[in-house]
Amino acid sequence: MKTQLIKTAAAALLSLTLWNCNTTDPEPVPYESGVYVINSGNFLDNNGSISFLPRNSSTVITDIFNAANARTFTGGVQDYTEIDGKGVVLVDNSTAGQDKVEIVLTGTFKSVKTLAAPDVENPRFVVRAGNNKAYVTCWGATGSGANFFANPGYVLVLDLAAQTITKRIPMPKAANRMVVIGNEVYVGSDAGDPTLVVINTDTDELKQPAITVGANTNPIAADANNQLWAYSGATNEMVRINPANKVIAARLKVGGSPKSPGPFAISADRRTFYFVNSFYDPADNFRQKGETYRFNIDATSIPAATPFINRLFIGLDVDPQTGTIYAGITPSFKQAGFVLRYKPDTGILTDSVRGEIAPSRFFFR
Repeated sequence: MKTQLIKTAAAALLSLTLWNCNTTDPEPVPYESGVYVINSGNFLDNNGSISFLPRNSSTVITDIFNAANARTFTGGVQDYTEIDGKGVVLVDNSTAGQDKVEIVLTGTFKSVKTLAAPDVENPRFVVRAGNNKAYVTCWGATGSGANFFANPGYVLVLDLAAQTITKRIPMPKAANRMVVIGNEVYVGSDAGDPTLVVINTDTDELKQPAITVGANTNPIAADANNQLWAYSGATNEMVRINPANKVIAARLKVGGSPKSPGPFAISADRRTFYFVNSFYDPADNFRQKGETYRFNIDATSIPAATPFINRLFIGLDVDPQTGTIYAGITPSFKQAGFVLRYKPDTGILTDSVRGEIAPSRFFFR
């Protein structure tokens, strides 16, 4: 009997051992639901990073790309988005020819592909343009002084399934922000071109004609009525555009002072815009100063007279799930910044979290 028990126990142990050898634990996904903080870093130090901040916690997990890959981005981080299980990180190095796009697995930040120069030069923004497809605006190689924007800009078309660049769409100089509405992407620029360029995402071709708005115009967001809002730097106006017929429906001057608006963010219900209005004070060694304001999409003017939050931020966004306002503070580009969270209805501060250098953008997941 004892022998039989020993044989039975041995068989059970062998079976368990074989089962363990043929099964693997699922790979942990440390970054499920929360906020990625895009830290641009100090440009000359090339020390940009991405942090993870849970919605219900005040503890930041820093430099998650380095933790997953045992290497840093080696550049400033410009933008980030997620498309069909892949994350797309835009990295801008201070040395020409060192820029890149890092493709990572969402949730773990494991790198799966690096797309580099000369295809990628001065990447600015990235958006989803379809299934497994991303658009990336690039300035191209830059010059100096008055000829800084020496080359035309372009939009790279990325196939994230194949992890390749499939096309390069020509753009005006200093191609910059993008907004997606339906099967169209609206592209702005910062070097004097007066138009918003429109791309058909089904064909990856330009739609003609472009929309003439004013020099240095960039799209901001589509509102609750599916109207496109853009900011025109030449005229200091928020411009509302009907995407169906490409007609400008309204032009609203922002404030009445020499302050410059931006960054912008739109509320979770897409009915309210928040924006920072800032200036460089010559009486205080040209320190940047400013406040944060808001306006409703039905407003007929934007006086920017009474601040909603009496602080200057370099980063500003709204969590579409909770409505919470996220803002980035940078004491200097040589030390850690802070992420501040505010109630969207009152502007009351919820908490302040110490992060990394220059928290300038946010991605909510």
